[in-house]
Amino acid sequence: MRSRLRLLAAAALAAALATAAPASAGVALTDVDASSFPTIHLTVISSAGASVTPSLTENGRPVVGLVAHNLGRAKAVVLAVDDSRSMRGRPLADAISAAQGFVASKPPADAIAVEEFGPTPVLLSGLSTATIDADAALRNLGVASRQGTALYDAVEAATTQLAASPLAGRVLIVLTDGRDVSSRATLTSAIAAARRAGVGVYTIGLEGVGFDPTALQQLAQQTGGRYYGAASTAALSGVYSSIAARLGHTWRLSYVTAARPGDHVALGVNVAGAGSAGKPFTVPAAAGDVGTASNASPLLPQAAYRPVGTAVLAGIVGLLVLVAAYLALGLRRGAWLRNRLAAHTGGVRRARRSSRQRLVGFSMILRTTERALGSLRPWQAMQRMLDRGETPLRAAELFYICAGTGIAVGLMAAVAGSNPLVILVAMAGGALVPLVVVWHRMRRRLGAFETQLPDLLITIAASLKAGHSFKQGLQAVVDEGQPPASTELKRVLTESGLGRPLDESLSEMSERLGSKNLEFAITAVTIQRQVGGSLAGLFDMVADTVRQRQQFARKIRSLTAMGRMSAYTLIGLPFFLMLAISVMNPGYLHPLFHTSAGHSLLFLGLGMMAVGSALLKKIVSFKG
Repeated sequence: MRSRLRLLAAAALAAALATAAPASAGVALTDVDASSFPTIHLTVISSAGASVTPSLTENGRPVVGLVAHNLGRAKAVVLAVDDSRSMRGRPLADAISAAQGFVASKPPADAIAVEEFGPTPVLLSGLSTATIDADAALRNLGVASRQGTALYDAVEAATTQLAASPLAGRVLIVLTDGRDVSSRATLTSAIAAARRAGVGVYTIGLEGVGFDPTALQQLAQQTGGRYYGAASTAALSGVYSSIAARLGHTWRLSYVTAARPGDHVALGVNVAGAGSAGKPFTVPAAAGDVGTASNASPLLPQAAYRPVGTAVLAGIVGLLVLVAAYLALGLRRGAWLRNRLAAHTGGVRRARRSSRQRLVGFSMILRTTERALGSLRPWQAMQRMLDRGETPLRAAELFYICAGTGIAVGLMAAVAGSNPLVILVAMAGGALVPLVVVWHRMRRRLGAFETQLPDLLITIAASLKAGHSFKQGLQAVVDEGQPPASTELKRVLTESGLGRPLDESLSEMSERLGSKNLEFAITAVTIQRQVGGSLAGLFDMVADTVRQRQQFARKIRSLTAMGRMSAYTLIGLPFFLMLAISVMNPGYLHPLFHTSAGHSLLFLGLGMMAVGSALLKKIVSFKG
């Protein structure tokens, strides 16, 4: 019993010493970051903790606009856990347990996320102040199915997630038992990404046989964090507790410096009641430089990169621009003078090219495209859609418009930094926009004609009853009707006046419009004209039949409205949820878009939605 008490007392003393370690350190200025020059970021460890805000001086003068944030308060934290094959068994179980303890004891204002990395990094949960997502992610964390450790890729993925957080404090805690073997990124790029995002990286190494902590130490040291070595997995809970205690004593300071690149400055930090610390610092020679010189172009001498050389180079460029502008204006003035004098000196003044002449080359491209693709069924369907919508375009023109919009939208997606899959989807969507506009125009015009058709037939019947001929009845519709019916019948009468049989013109009008009701009416009229009989009575009967068909179609549409709305809701709901989740938690859907399993799920979901929408459309459709 006494031995157990002694062990408990020793453990409590060790925990107290670990917690008090920062308190005995006084004040330490551990990191200075000028990658966001002229903004300078500093990491300060203060034994006073979050109770006393440090003050900062530059060359002995207090800095202006100092922003200080204590990492023990509200912050964004990503827990990155190595789940490679070497972590199977007890190491991964102890790592999960220690991380769960860290999550359970976090301050309420902290937003926390979980990331696993084996051969590839995967964000298992987004940043959230609630612990339910992080706990669920840790419970479901398992050993990777393939070999590999992508440590540097995991750091870059986590810093991207943290950079989107509105919280000023940003911390990444990385636990691993080995070195990086499968990252595309490098240690230098991972450090640069963390510094740009203002992320302090705290690394934990399970120091087994052959373990090399150099990379983890460098990663922590150059980002304002700290490296913790664990001799066994049983000590991980204590390591996480030490990190939490250290964060409470860590301050992130930011200010805009008055120094210029290359200047030497003396930074001083003072914390009332805790002490002070100082550090000399040299502002990098180039903005955003973190200590290495930028690559100079071999086309220019080294002197051109000095202040005087830069000014001389800028003057030469400005002089060349002025000379080019002067020559351009001079040539234009000379051409204007020659044109003015041509009428008096006998010169021939060149006529301006008309817009049609300027587009001759493009017209040749359109004709060539029409000859090459005009026999294809999709091409002919596109032309019919343009004719039915009375769109003043040819199929070749619409084709190039679709190609142009697709390329433009794809370029915008590429400039925004999207992945290739998103760029392809954006190009397809941009190309479909003109087609959707033309299709909507066609549907609207066909609907207007269907609405006019019964009145059109009654008008022709009234004209026939008054003793007029069939052509005179059509002319009455042209004179008194409204487009699109009057426009189409005017075209029929024009073709008939040029010698084409009236039956052929009406049949082509029916095919051009694609109206089933019109096709029914024209077929009845053609048969009646061939066999004889009362044409006026036939028109009355056909008009009544068409009106009843339209009423029946409207009734069917109203009865299937609920089914159609259900289809729209079920199809649109996944996209709405995806957009809402992306806005509320930008990194939550990262595995869906950046992993092969996520891509497979996306294609599977889209395929199932396509099949479901086809079934729903079949259910609510009626052909009468």
